[in-house]
Amino acid sequence: MAYSYRPHHFEDFEAGQTFESVGRTVTEYDFVMHSAFAGDWTELHTNKEYAEEGHFGERVAHGPMTFVLATGFVYRTGILERTVLAFLGMNYMDIPNPVYMDDTISLDMEVTETKELSTRDDAGLVVIDTTMTNQDDTVVFEGDMKFLVKREE
Repeated sequence: MAYSYRPHHFEDFEAGQTFESVGRTVTEYDFVMHSAFAGDWTELHTNKEYAEEGHFGERVAHGPMTFVLATGFVYRTGILERTVLAFLGMNYMDIPNPVYMDDTISLDMEVTETKELSTRDDAGLVVIDTTMTNQDDTVVFEGDMKFLVKREE
């Protein structure tokens, strides 16, 4: 499967289409940058000694960081390059397992719905079901992402 795709307009999407992201390894820098940006310095994510004695046995990514990584993968594929007008939310999101430092993660995507909008003649709704896994194929994120995508001019 290809890992880089051309930008898609609303008309280019259809239910059942699949896309796959490249992989990326999560680093300590990612943890620090997310903590700094979000202001979330919870010890579960930032204190090695504390985390080693906790439930997971080591530091884990923030839940919101896991979500942000997933949205970044969607954009990184290129399918929404200069065609997305807005991220509209999600109907569901699940983080069934943690992302650990040094995990290599990637995202599988499937278009589950496209919908014309009576309120917009320049764009339509595209819903993409996403599943992010780590190097062991353990699911670390699932959710459907709703985007407002431009029509071709």
